[in-house]
Amino acid sequence: MSAVAWIAAGSLAAWLWLLLGQGFFWRTDVRLPPRRDPAHWTRWPAVCVVVPARDEAAMLPESLPSLLAQDYPGRAEVFLVDDGSTDGTGELARALAERHGGLPLTVGSPGEPPPGWTGKLWAVRHGIGLARARDPEYLLLTDADIAHGPESLRELVAAADAGGFDLVSQMARLRVRSVWERLVVPAFVYFFAQLYPFRRIGRKGARTAAAAGGCVLLRADAAERARIPDAIRHAVIDDVALARAVRRSGGHIWLGLAERVDSVRPYPRLADLWRMVSRSAYAQLRHHPLLLAGTVAGLALVYLAPPATLVAGLTTGDAPAATMGGLAWLLMTATYLPMLRYYRQPLWLAPLLPGTAFLYLLMTVDSAVQHYRGRGSAWKGRTYARPDATAEAAPEQR
Repeated sequence: MSAVAWIAAGSLAAWLWLLLGQGFFWRTDVRLPPRRDPAHWTRWPAVCVVVPARDEAAMLPESLPSLLAQDYPGRAEVFLVDDGSTDGTGELARALAERHGGLPLTVGSPGEPPPGWTGKLWAVRHGIGLARARDPEYLLLTDADIAHGPESLRELVAAADAGGFDLVSQMARLRVRSVWERLVVPAFVYFFAQLYPFRRIGRKGARTAAAAGGCVLLRADAAERARIPDAIRHAVIDDVALARAVRRSGGHIWLGLAERVDSVRPYPRLADLWRMVSRSAYAQLRHHPLLLAGTVAGLALVYLAPPATLVAGLTTGDAPAATMGGLAWLLMTATYLPMLRYYRQPLWLAPLLPGTAFLYLLMTVDSAVQHYRGRGSAWKGRTYARPDATAEAAPEQR
């Protein structure tokens, strides 16, 4: 066989393994089960909702009322941590609570984070500290751009009890309206699921661990055992680090796709999405040049080689290269269809996945370039030159 045919064969082999051997990552049916209110409870557990918020005045009118309006039969309270906002986030939160009513709201402010802490986790620490005075049994950690359906909290707590989970997380449905959002956002969740197959995460004793930071329900005693958030205070990819810490402490975790938990943050331009991905892409690779090189080579073989070898084979009359390249592209397209259906997007976007993967390759390289230029990772205007690589290491997988 020609060199092109061998490349096509390698890509096809990779896709056969991804299809069958990577936890069926491409399926989108890992969701919360239909809610069954626990019959053995005399009362529902107390829950405190912690919302770190830095310059989120544009998001709060859509997200905060949904938290305040939770239909939860137990004691629940919301703690919004205004993390040094300059746009009136705290004042707006209080005004929204007065206008909408619902669950009690406390607005706190932690001050600037000390050395060694990322700003978001310092805000989470302050919020958990406020919440512990209420002695909750559960903590819901959710971002200020996440809108929850009215029974979201009830469903999360019921699922945690039914499954015996210490952590239940839902991947919020991200906004998909602009052209770039349609092209990039479903692929972002698809790639995440490929790295962290949801089915593996939910297995007791499994080594794969991840969470989605926009919606994490955590047992309070599990948070204490795992020393959350102190144990992950350096982490830029805080959700994955949190899940790994809970799992290391013996916790049982679950992650799935959301039905009624939505991100309201817009990413209308490619530049907005580029910043979202490149902020943490190199941190995911533990800032290691060899892992970066391997990732670039892997992306090229898995996503770019199929269409390239198909075209090269058709152009040169290399039937093996064209056949295997076309089959690999077909498998890639087929595994992407369920995610497009979940996001209610046209299925003709599926064959365009190689182009989106190329964008992610460039974003990952740019993340490394920014790191070596000393710009590090950023969150809400703060820059962290070197987060803790250990906390953010990629999960070990079976």
